[in-house]
Amino acid sequence: MVAGTRQIAPHWNRVFHCALFAMAAAFCALAAGGTAQADQIGSASGLPVPRYVSLKSDRVNLREGPSKDHRTIWIFQRAGLPVEITAEFEIWRKVRDSEGAEGWVLHSLLSGRRTALVAPWKKGIDSILYSKASLKSAPVAKLQPNVIASVRGCDGAWCLVSGDGFDGFIQQSNLWGVYPNEKIE
Repeated sequence: MVAGTRQIAPHWNRVFHCALFAMAAAFCALAAGGTAQADQIGSASGLPVPRYVSLKSDRVNLREGPSKDHRTIWIFQRAGLPVEITAEFEIWRKVRDSEGAEGWVLHSLLSGRRTALVAPWKKGIDSILYSKASLKSAPVAKLQPNVIASVRGCDGAWCLVSGDGFDGFIQQSNLWGVYPNEKIE
C-alpha cells in the first residue's frame, strides 16, 4: 500500500502545482484588465480564439459542421452582424451569434471589421448614445435593441460607435460584440 501511495503522490503534486499556476495566471489576467479565460491561438489563422468578427454578406449559411457537405441549419441575412469565432478548422470558422446559435461558416464570408449589437437583451428599452464618454455629457441619440453599430474604439468602459445617422459614445456594457473591459483602438 505504501509503495502505491508513493507512486501516486508525484502525480498529485504536479496536478496541485499546475492548478496553482493556472489560478495565478487567471488572477494576473484579471488584474491586468483581461478576462480569466486565456485566449488561445487559432490553428488556421494564428489569431486569438475566441474573437469577434462581422459578416461580410447579406447571405451566410451556418452549417452543422466544417464542410459544404454538412447541412445548413440557419441562413444569416444581415451583413455587418457581429459573431464570435469560437473555433477554427482549415477554411472554416465555428461562430456563435448573440442568441447563442452556433455553427460553421466559410472564413471568406467573415470580416475583421468590428461591429456590435446594441443591447439585444433589452427588448423594448432604448440605449442612450452620448456626445462624450460620460453619463453627464449630452445625449445625442437613442438606439433601439439590435441596432448594428460600427465599433470605432473602446476604452474598457465606453465605446465610440457610429452607424446610419448616429455617432457617439455608448457604455460598453450595452453592446454585444465587444468583451467586458476590452480595449479597441
